[in-house]
Amino acid sequence: MSDLSQIVKAYDVRGTVPDQLNEPVAGALGRAFAQTLRALGEDQGTVVVAHDMRDSGPSLVKAFTDGVRAEGINVINAGLGSTDLLYYASGILGLPGAMFTASHNPAQYNGIKLCFAGAKPVGQASGLAAIRERAQELLDTRAEMPAPAGDIETREMLADYAAHLRTLVDLSGIRPLKVVVDAGNGMGGYTVPAVLGDAVLPALPLEIVPLYFELDGSFPNHEANPLEPANLVDLQAAVRAHGADLGLAFDGDADRCFVVDADGAPVSPSAVTALVATRELAKHPGATIIHNLITSAAVPEIVREHGGTPVRTRVGHSFIKAEMATTGAVFGGEHSAHYYFRDFWGADTGMLAAMHVLAALGEQDGPLSVLGAQFERYTASGEINSVVADQTAKLAQVRAHFSGEQQDELDGLTVAFDDGSWVNLRASNTEPLLRLNVEAPTPERMSELRDEVLKLVRG
Repeated sequence: MSDLSQIVKAYDVRGTVPDQLNEPVAGALGRAFAQTLRALGEDQGTVVVAHDMRDSGPSLVKAFTDGVRAEGINVINAGLGSTDLLYYASGILGLPGAMFTASHNPAQYNGIKLCFAGAKPVGQASGLAAIRERAQELLDTRAEMPAPAGDIETREMLADYAAHLRTLVDLSGIRPLKVVVDAGNGMGGYTVPAVLGDAVLPALPLEIVPLYFELDGSFPNHEANPLEPANLVDLQAAVRAHGADLGLAFDGDADRCFVVDADGAPVSPSAVTALVATRELAKHPGATIIHNLITSAAVPEIVREHGGTPVRTRVGHSFIKAEMATTGAVFGGEHSAHYYFRDFWGADTGMLAAMHVLAALGEQDGPLSVLGAQFERYTASGEINSVVADQTAKLAQVRAHFSGEQQDELDGLTVAFDDGSWVNLRASNTEPLLRLNVEAPTPERMSELRDEVLKLVRG
């Protein structure tokens, strides 16, 4: 019998196919989603659904939509799509949505990202726990699936999605740019030709050099997880080989985008956050910008310098989206290359962030290395994971060690130092790990602090 507590995570559903996530589980989750929408007053009469390129997607979607329709709710099946295409559909149609994807996870995984109408997130505290409990009950009692009462419609959304993004950032007047795009055999291979190429809309002054655009959920070339440096190697080599102006790498469901310059050097997501923030503030003077607490300290500094109001929040899209809604922020960014836009229903879209980078580069004559350097002020460690037996005890030990310094516990433990350095140590919600991030004005100071904390954590 399936134990849904193993696959229904804090923000989404994710598990291996078919042992954890299969058609009966998807069907139960579809029924539970429909019932929960009705119970919460979020039922709009129709749910929109899409899936990524994984082989298991279509059969899981069918089972899920059968479950939704069994509850008398209609379904619009958008077919293949990126996660931000599903958010677009949810936003523009005003409907709850379900995206079948396991993002950057390996081929044996699949999952579901759920949202209310207008791409509002569904998380543990906002309905996902209730969905899990109801679906588990349906599975445990072997409840028979009623005959479908809702209708189903297939609707192509790619062209409308691409046209909408083109209205948000005008690339038609930029200087010509050569761009290598590594789709990692994920959904970027489907959306990039439509948005940045000429597959459905007039051509832009961009020469796209495609890398791994063939949709293949077995990921034959490398994992579609650009957060891992090894998965950027092919992009970096191709950028140099083609003499390109920059490179873009998308994850499996293409909701995250990573950037490298003409030399193949990564541009940090914090620098991209600061760059996009300045562009949004130019359009919306004095606006609020959200950043999570492990983005670079340069982000709030630059936001203030450009007249904006930075708001610091916990790591995780549900926290960013909640702050976006509460504050009316125009933009939010995370260290993990998730970028959120008020103009996109507060949802995350790597494609729109990429378009801002292309616009910023194409509106001036210098290379991306010079442009990006304006937003890089500190040295960061990157996230370092340590397996520990007792997360609470180790956090307490580090807290005591730095008792004389400024501390806060917005998300884990953050220690700030007078020289501008900071340390954040957070416990994983799903694994016996502590996650360390360190930033400092110099590489030497960063290394010193990193090693000091790791000595305490790893003992």
